[in-house]
Amino acid sequence: MMKLSLGPILWFWSKQTVFDFYGKAADWPVDTIYLGEAVCSRRRELKPDDWFALARDLKACGKEVVLSTQTLIESEADLRRLRRICEQDDFLVEANDQSALQVAARNGIPFVTGPSMNIYNVATLKVLARQGLKGWNLPVELGKETLGQLIDGIRDEGLDLPAEVFAWGFLPLAWSSRCFTARHYNLPKDNCEFRCLQHPDGLELRSRESRELFRLNGISTLSGARYDLMREMPEMERMGVNTVRLSPEHQGMEAVVRRFDQVRRGEVPQTDPLQLVEAPPCNGYWYGRPGMDLVG
Repeated sequence: MMKLSLGPILWFWSKQTVFDFYGKAADWPVDTIYLGEAVCSRRRELKPDDWFALARDLKACGKEVVLSTQTLIESEADLRRLRRICEQDDFLVEANDQSALQVAARNGIPFVTGPSMNIYNVATLKVLARQGLKGWNLPVELGKETLGQLIDGIRDEGLDLPAEVFAWGFLPLAWSSRCFTARHYNLPKDNCEFRCLQHPDGLELRSRESRELFRLNGISTLSGARYDLMREMPEMERMGVNTVRLSPEHQGMEAVVRRFDQVRRGEVPQTDPLQLVEAPPCNGYWYGRPGMDLVG
């Protein structure tokens, strides 16, 4: 049976909100929980010691815990935090950029790669396997055709590299040194007043036709439509996918987790998660179509 994972929280939430969220998640039917600040170094509600304490608590509850690294490293302070994560040996590390790969490999720390890493062929996976790769995430813009080729190639090479697929949530599409949320409020990045706290699921960006195109999340831009591959889970299992990733959201996450859990156990959920949320659904990338499309 496939595993369920909770990806790192991509949004900026208060410290208490984060603690409350994971206090509840400890009882949810998820196998793996990713912890850490993966987006912006200015988000310091939780210090590294707070993340480590959460990791120990969740591990004691029977969860596999992975520490996620920042996706865009911009300063020496970012590197110091990165080294602290990669130089510990209590938890697996999720590398989200090349800096994390280098630090983890240099210290002999096993790691997995997040969906922001550019993994497009088996040759890349072979190189990373020699450096300590233990699992990998399919980049969000790739679909089932490429995934099938990669999984088949891994098998042909005799590698044991479990595949994980981002299956629920707003797709993280791009990162920039600019902060778009600060720009929205006409504030400089270094004096942003932490306005992201006012948007726990991002800031909507709509077209002139009022179509939701993107969600602004500080230096990160996400899809305006919510990716949903719940119906594709049986196909993923047949392909050999090991884990499906659910990206945390501010509300309704427990219901989403439990419905995905029902599907992986072969049951038909009574309520579709798409009926629980307001954002439009999408699954286009999975089918090789524009990401905002909904197929089926």
